[in-house]
Amino acid sequence: MSPPRMERGEVTGQLLVATPLTGEPFAGSVVLILHHDEDGAHGLVLNQPMEAGVDAVLPEWQPFVTDPGVLFRGGPVGRDTAMGLVSVPGHLPEDPPLGTQLLFGGIGLVDLDAPAPLVVPELGAFRIFVGYSGWSAGQLDSEIRHGAWEVVPREPRDAFREDTTDLWREVLLRQRSAASFLTTWTEHPERN
Repeated sequence: MSPPRMERGEVTGQLLVATPLTGEPFAGSVVLILHHDEDGAHGLVLNQPMEAGVDAVLPEWQPFVTDPGVLFRGGPVGRDTAMGLVSVPGHLPEDPPLGTQLLFGGIGLVDLDAPAPLVVPELGAFRIFVGYSGWSAGQLDSEIRHGAWEVVPREPRDAFREDTTDLWREVLLRQRSAASFLTTWTEHPERN
């Protein structure tokens, strides 16, 4: 039985959780989908912290980022770009705080060229990603149909957890579906 077909737009704001079929560079990844339509999709890998602190590329933002205070690898596309993901509680998309663009459910992007002290007072959480994950028209739909990704609901703090080491496993375990069984997958079933 194949996974249910997701309608475009239904994936926006959801998490993609890599299955064993996904492979590199997404093996073990949890991706927050920022946008998905007929032209394609893009999102950010939430669980790939880098060694570099934010001050390595955007020193003025370092004091304001959510712990652990490092850059995160958002994906394999546009590695020369940075994106600021923010949580902005209590604001509607038509009334975003200065320097932000709200996307869904209190999650948005911050303009990293805006003066940090003017933007920060409205932010609940803030993280900077280098690069992003992108799919061309129909590509993500096909990958989901072929079982490379589980599409699951996000929880408010998923994108801003201090320790993302077990995010893949924890997101799967909270699912009330067969997706939770992916946590038992092994490359060496003969060792069971």
